Order: sequence, then structure tokens, then C-alpha cells
Amino acid sequence: MKNILPFLWFDNQAEEAVNFYVSTFSTVLDSSAGEKKSSELYTNRYGEAGPGPKGSVMIMGFQLIGQEFTALNGGPVKDFTFNPSISFFVDCKNEEELSELFKKLSYSGKIRMPLDKYPFSERFAWIDDKFGVSWQLNLAKNNYDIIPFLWFDNQAEEAMNYYTSIFSAIGANDSGIKKLTRFGKNDNGPVGKVKHAVFTLNGQQYMAMDSNKENFSPAISLFVNCDTQKEVDELWNKLSQGGKTSQCGWLTDKFGITWQIIPTILGKLISDLDHNKSQRVVQAMLKMTKIESKILIEAYEQ
Repeated sequence: MKNILPFLWFDNQAEEAVNFYVSTFSTVLDSSAGEKKSSELYTNRYGEAGPGPKGSVMIMGFQLIGQEFTALNGGPVKDFTFNPSISFFVDCKNEEELSELFKKLSYSGKIRMPLDKYPFSERFAWIDDKFGVSWQLNLAKNNYDIIPFLWFDNQAEEAMNYYTSIFSAIGANDSGIKKLTRFGKNDNGPVGKVKHAVFTLNGQQYMAMDSNKENFSPAISLFVNCDTQKEVDELWNKLSQGGKTSQCGWLTDKFGITWQIIPTILGKLISDLDHNKSQRVVQAMLKMTKIESKILIEAYEQ
């Protein structure tokens, strides 16, 4: 397994959003973040076959202070709307940078928690940007990081145990719960449930907490790059239990989080410069639920 990436589904704003995020983070943080750079990584555009207008952005890869993302112009789809059930927790090392990041990301957006001092942080804010993507900004003073933050409806501990056991079973290194604190009687939250937790899947850090009342949205999914068909099969079978499967390698697990379980060979085949070959692969993919590498290769080699 190579990595697990946050995947952002936009109607038709992917290029505008990626340019905004890369410009914002590179301007504010890159000079201090060392090797953790912010940049566009690649852009794939729609061809004559569509479904988007020819030449318009289909998918873009980008990184923000080292954290990779993928953005798609997938068109308007019911329930594919950003909400704070999945947000991105950003650690900054100094207050000036944090304030500037807050100013830029909150412009024309929504402030959920204003930039201020809180019992858990000297400076913190929670905002939704102008595209609807949710960010938690924190003064950490020790590192620059962006960590996906999962906000559960009182199922965080069960979900973390479930995910870490699944990924550990397929040999994904460094998958486990690293930190867990619970709500107490004097806290504003469900007593005994997860107040804050950190866990890893294949070395990728995540944060989690309980008390959310909003459903997870497929507008942000977790894209898993699988090296082998065996990895695809095992993750698909386990994560889909109690959930539901969709077209093109998408599934929603029993907790409501959406995943894309994709063999890495798919990206290589659809990026081929031979348009006929790549389009045959795309058409084969569109007919699948779970992605089958053998069928993709057969379509490519026709």
C-alpha cells in the first residue's frame, strides 16, 4: 500500500479551490515549514469523451505543507456537500502565521470557533472556507502538520479499533491508536466517549472525537492506493461490511465514512498517452463496483 489521501469532490470549482489552497499555504507557511512544501502536483483534464467540457479540469493532485490531496470536478451530486464531520487540523508554529492563515481561509467563509485562547490551546480557530471545506487551526509551536480530523456520533473508539485492525491485518505498517482521552463529568460532551484521539493507518495520522450530529459526507472520501489486487479485495470486503458499495471502487463503511479502494495500476493505465487505450480503461472502470486489475489490463491491451 502506497498511501491514503483525502479526496475532495467539487462541482466545478476544483481548479479554483486548489489554486486558492496552494497560494494560501505556500504564501503563509512554506518559508518556515522546511521541506513540507505546498504545490500543485498534477492536472488531468477532460477530453472529447467528457463527461466534463473538453479541456476543463477533471482531477488535480496537490500538497499543502507536505500533506497530499486529490481534488475532482465531479459535477453536482445529491448529498456531496462539505460539512465539518471531516475537517483538516492544521498545526502552526507561530501566532503571526496562524492569524494570517485564519484571515485568508475564513474570508467569505463561516467561523465556527473564533480565533482565541481555549482551555486546550493558546490559540485556536475552527472555520469553513468559501468552498465549504472545514479547517481547525491550532498554535502548536513544535511542528507544521495537516491531519484529517474525523468527528463521530459517539462511535469514534469503535471506528478506530475497526480501522486499525483492518489495516494491520493486511500488513499496513504503523496502524494503531496512539492517544485517547475521554469526556469527563465536567466536560461539554458525552461522558466516557472520545474527547480527543490520535490514530494512524499505514503511518498516516488521523484525529477523532465524539459528539457530532452531522452525517459524514462523501464530498470528502479517503482514497487508498493499493499495490496489489489482494489488498483491494481484502479492504473492499472488510470495509464494506455493514455499509454500501458504489460504482468505480467507492464504498461507504458502517460508520458513514466513504472510501475509494483503488489499485495503483489504474492511474498508470488511464494516464497513458495513447488516448484509445486510456479511454478503454476508463470505460471498463465505469462498469465496475470493486475495481479488478485484470479487467483493466485486458481493456488496455485490446
